[in-house]
Amino acid sequence: MSWSVIVTAFHARVRRGRERQRSVALIHAPKRTAPRAGRPASTQIAAIYAISGPGGGNSYPALPLARAGRCIASAVAGLSLLLIAACQGGNGAARTAAVYPLARVTITTGNLRFASAAGTGRRVIEAGRAASGHTGVARGAAAVPVDQRPDLGVSVTARRGVLAHVSVTSAAGKSADGSFTSGAVTWHTTWALAPAQTYRVVAAAVNSHGTRTVTTGTFRTLAPAHTFTASVDMTPGQTVGVGMAIMVTFSQPIENKAAVERSFDIYASKPVTGAWYWMSNETVWFRPRKYWPAHTKVRLTAHLSGVQGAPGVYGSADLSQHFTIGDSLVAVASAATHDMKVWWNGRLEGAWPISTGQPGDDTPDGRYLSFAMANPVDMDSASYGVMPGQPGYYNIWVYDAVQFTFSGDYVHSAPWSVGEQGIVNVSHGCVNVAPGNAAWYYEHSVLGDPITVTGSPVAGTWGDGWTIWFLSWGKLLAGSATGDAVVADSLGSQFVPTAVTPASHLPGQRMTSVLPLPRRCPS
Repeated sequence: MSWSVIVTAFHARVRRGRERQRSVALIHAPKRTAPRAGRPASTQIAAIYAISGPGGGNSYPALPLARAGRCIASAVAGLSLLLIAACQGGNGAARTAAVYPLARVTITTGNLRFASAAGTGRRVIEAGRAASGHTGVARGAAAVPVDQRPDLGVSVTARRGVLAHVSVTSAAGKSADGSFTSGAVTWHTTWALAPAQTYRVVAAAVNSHGTRTVTTGTFRTLAPAHTFTASVDMTPGQTVGVGMAIMVTFSQPIENKAAVERSFDIYASKPVTGAWYWMSNETVWFRPRKYWPAHTKVRLTAHLSGVQGAPGVYGSADLSQHFTIGDSLVAVASAATHDMKVWWNGRLEGAWPISTGQPGDDTPDGRYLSFAMANPVDMDSASYGVMPGQPGYYNIWVYDAVQFTFSGDYVHSAPWSVGEQGIVNVSHGCVNVAPGNAAWYYEHSVLGDPITVTGSPVAGTWGDGWTIWFLSWGKLLAGSATGDAVVADSLGSQFVPTAVTPASHLPGQRMTSVLPLPRRCPS
C-alpha cells in the first residue's frame, strides 16, 4: 500500500472524527488518572458539551481526537498495515467506549406499564440526535389499553438519570397534580385518576451527561359498574359556629376508609389541627382539636373521583364545599349552679340565671352543638307520648329556641319560670332563660355554636345531637382510619402521624345508641 493511500485514508478519518466530535461523548481521557501533556482534563460538564454543544454563550475547548493521534503515530512509524488494523480496531473500541447509557423511564398506572427503550450505544445516540434537543424517544403502544385501577394513580420512575418533567393530561385538557420524590427519581400523582377518561403521560429524564429520554403512554381508565357519591349537609358559603364539624355522607358503605380520608383536602385561612372520625360506614366527620378560630374561611375538596371506596366501587365525582366560621359564641350551662355563662368572641358576655330539667327530666351533661333554630317552636308533649287529657300534657309556642339534642332539649325563652331561674330546676329538660337574654342569644346564634351542660346527675348520650365534642382528642384520633391528625392552612392540609389513645367507641358502635323519645319542654 502506497504512502499516499495511507495519508489520504488518515485525512479522511480525521475529517470524519471532527464531524462526529459533537456527538461522541466519551473519550479515553476521563478514564486516565492524569491527562496527557497538552491535553485538557475531561470533566462531566465537558462531556455534556461534547454531546450537545455549548449553549447560553458558554464555550468549551474542543476535545482532541484520540483515534487520530494514534493513527498519526502509527503512520509516522511506517506501519501501514498495522495502522489500518489499529485504526479499525480503535474505531470499534472507541465506539464501545463512547456509549452514554440513556436514562430509563418507566410509567406505571394501575395494571399498565410503559417503559423507554433499553438500547444503548450508537443506535440510541443517533435516535437522540434525530429528535429535537438530542432526545431519545420511546412511544407507548398504538392501541389504547385500559387501566383497571385508577385509584392507584400514575407513578413514574427514572434509572440512570433523573426526571426533568412529567405531565398527565386528560383528553379534556385537565392536568393531574403530582410531585417529585427521592431526589427527582420518582414522581406520583397526588390524587386518583377519574374513571372512564383517556389520559396521556409524557415523562422526560436526563442522564448524567445531559441526554434527554422522553417516554409517553396513552391509556383509558375503566368505566366502573358500581360507583358512589358524597355530599356535605351545608349550603355553599354558609356561616357556622366555632364548634361546627364537617360532615360528609356517602351514597354507599365505605370499606377503604383510609383511602377516602386521604382524598380529602381542607383549606383554612387560619391554621387548625383536627382529625376525621368515622361515625358509621356511610358518614365521616372532621372536627378540630380545639374550636375553630373565629372568622376562618374553610374549603373542603374531596378528590373522590376514581377512589375505590369498596371492592369494585369507585367514586364518580369530586366534592367541594366552602363555608365560613362566624363569631365565637360559647355557652356553658350549669345544672348545679343554675347559671349559663356566655362568651362572645372570647369576652364574657354574662352569667345568666337559668333553670334546667327538674328531677326525672334532668338536662343531660355533655358538650353539644346547636343544630336547629326556630322562633317560635310548637312544643307538644304528644311528640313523646303524653297525650291530651293525661297528666303533664302541654302544647305551647316557645320563642327564641336553639336546639342542641335530638331528644328535644333547647335553650329558649321562658317568661313563666323567671322566678325560679337561678334558684331551682323546674323545666322538662330545656334550659330556661329570661326573655331578654334568650332574644340576645338567639340573635347571635348560628348552627354549630358550642353549648355545654355541666352539673347534671344524668350523662349525655352519644349520638343524641351533634355529639362529636363528647370525644377527647385521643378518642377522636382513634376514630380515624389513618390514625393521623390533619393540619390545615391556606395551602391545604396534610396528615401528621401522632400518638393514638385507646378508643372506647368501636366502628360498629358509632351512632347506634338508642335515643330517648323526643321531649319538647314547655317550661
